[in-house]
Amino acid sequence: MGRLNLLIFSFLSTFVLVHCEDPYWFHTWNVNYATQSPLGVPQQVITINNQFPGPRINCTSNNNIVINVFNNLDEPLLFTWNGIQQRKNSWVEGTLGTNCPIPPGTNYTYKFQVKDQIGSYYYYPTTALHRAAGGHGPLVVHSRELIPVPFDWPQDEYTVLVGDWYTKGHATLKKLLDSGRGLGRPSGVIINGKRGKGDGTDEPMFTMIPGKTYRYRICNVGMKNSINARIQGHSMKLVEIEGSHTVQNVYDSLDVHLGQCYSVLVTANQVPKDYFFVASTRFTKKVETSTATIRYVGGKGPASTVLPEAPTGWAWSLNQFKSFRWNLTASAARPNPQGSYHYGKINITRTIKLVNSAGAVDGKLRYAVNGVSHIDPETPLKLAEYYQVTNKVFKYDIIQDDPPSDVGNKIVIAPNVINGIFRNFVEIVFENHEKSVQSWHLDGYAFFPVAIEPGTWTPDMRKKYNLIDAVSRHTIQVYPKCWAAIMTTLDNAGMWNLRSVQLERQYLGQQLYVSVLSPARSLRDEYNLPENFPVCGIVKNMPKPAPYSA
Repeated sequence: MGRLNLLIFSFLSTFVLVHCEDPYWFHTWNVNYATQSPLGVPQQVITINNQFPGPRINCTSNNNIVINVFNNLDEPLLFTWNGIQQRKNSWVEGTLGTNCPIPPGTNYTYKFQVKDQIGSYYYYPTTALHRAAGGHGPLVVHSRELIPVPFDWPQDEYTVLVGDWYTKGHATLKKLLDSGRGLGRPSGVIINGKRGKGDGTDEPMFTMIPGKTYRYRICNVGMKNSINARIQGHSMKLVEIEGSHTVQNVYDSLDVHLGQCYSVLVTANQVPKDYFFVASTRFTKKVETSTATIRYVGGKGPASTVLPEAPTGWAWSLNQFKSFRWNLTASAARPNPQGSYHYGKINITRTIKLVNSAGAVDGKLRYAVNGVSHIDPETPLKLAEYYQVTNKVFKYDIIQDDPPSDVGNKIVIAPNVINGIFRNFVEIVFENHEKSVQSWHLDGYAFFPVAIEPGTWTPDMRKKYNLIDAVSRHTIQVYPKCWAAIMTTLDNAGMWNLRSVQLERQYLGQQLYVSVLSPARSLRDEYNLPENFPVCGIVKNMPKPAPYSA
C-alpha cells in the first residue's frame, strides 16, 4: 500500500510538473523567394510557408513560442518580433547586434515567451534589405481567459498589414543604398500584400454581418511613410495601441506611423453593401492610396468610388497623438517597465538626447544619431559582451547624452552602443531637425511617450509632459522640427536595439544599441546563451564562458 501511494504521488508530481509551465506553440517556417505582383508588376518577394504576408502567430499572454526557421534564401536571414519584449532574453531579438544570421540552407529555432503582454504586433526580417521583399506577418497576443478585456468580445477580428511598397526588388534597392544613393519615393501602398483597384471589382478582403462589431488590428509595416487608415462610412473606436488598452475614443481616421499597431472596433451599422477600407500615405507630395473591400453579408451594391479624404498637415496628427490615453482601469497583462505605472512620480536618473542627421561620408549617403552612423561588426555586440571581448569589437558611449548643437555637421561610422545602467529610470529625448516625420522603435521595452512638441527641447519642457496616463508602447513618431520625450526603466538586461523604423535610415546607420548589464550576472536577471545559438566572428572558436548562476 505504501508503494502504491508512492507511485500515485510520483504520477501526480509528474503531471503537475508537466502542466505547471505555460503552454507552448510550435511553428515550422519555410522561408523562400517567390514571384508575385503586389502592385501589378511581377517581382521577387519573400514568402513563409508559401504565404505573403506570412502566417499569423496567434497566442495568449505568457505562452511560449517556438519557431523553427528554415532559410531557403540565397542570403543570411534574421527575424525580429516587433514589440515583443523578450524578458531577460535579447538572444532572440533577431538583429545583427545580438544574433549571427541564419546561413542559407540551414535552420535555426527561436524560442521566446510573450511574458505579461497582450496586443497587436508583427514580425519581419532584419537582414540586408529583405524587409523590402516582405517576410512580415502578424503576431497577436490575446488576454488570458480569466482576465476580462474592457469591451465586449467582437464577432471576429481581422489583421490589416498596410504599408508603402517599391516595385524595385530588394537586391536593387540595396545596391542603390550601397552605392551612396537614396531609395527615392515608394511606388504605392499595399494592404495585406495587395493593392485594391478601388473600382468595385476586387474580391472582398473582409466581411461583416449587419449589426455585429469587429476588431481590426492595423499595423504599418511599410518602409518610408506614415499611413492614414479609414473606413468608408464607418467610425473606428480605438481600444489598443501596441499592447496597451486605451481610453476608447472614436475616430474617423487614424494616422499609423511606421512600426505602429492600433486596434479598433468597427460596428456594421450602415446600409448592407460593400465599403472600402482606405489607406493612404501622409506627409508626401504625391499621395499613394490603396483600398480593400469590406462586404456586408447579404448586402447588395458595390462600394462608392468616392473615397473619404485624409487629413492634411502634421498638426492634425500631433493633436490626435495628444488624444491617446492609457486605460488605467482595464484589467490586462501590464507591459514592461515593471513597477513603473506611476512613472510620473519616479525620479529621472539619466537624460539622453538623440539628434538624427543625414550627410555624406566619402561621397556616400549616411544617417546618424548624435553624429555616429552605426555599423554592425562581424561579431554581434551581445556575443562580444558575453565572451568579454568588447575591447576588440566596440567602445561604449562614443556619443554624448547632451550633444552640441552642431552635432549633425560631421558623421563618424562606428558601432554605436550606449552603456545603460541596470534599473535606471531614463528619459530619452528625440530631436528631429529635419523636414520629414521620423519614427523610432526600442526593442526589449515598452516606454511612456510623455510629450511631442514643436521646437527644441530644454529641461523646462517637462512642464508639458503627460505624467499620468501616457500610453505604454514601443514606437514613437517625431514630427518635423519637433522633439519627442519618452520614459522607461532599464530593468530588462540584455543588448537592445533602438532604431529608426525607416528602412533606408536604419540600413544606413540611424540606429544604436542600449547595453543593459546586470552586475550580478545572474539567471534572475538574464538567460544564458542558448545551447543551439550560432556564434560567429572572433568568438566562433573560443570556449564558451561559464554560464550565469541562479
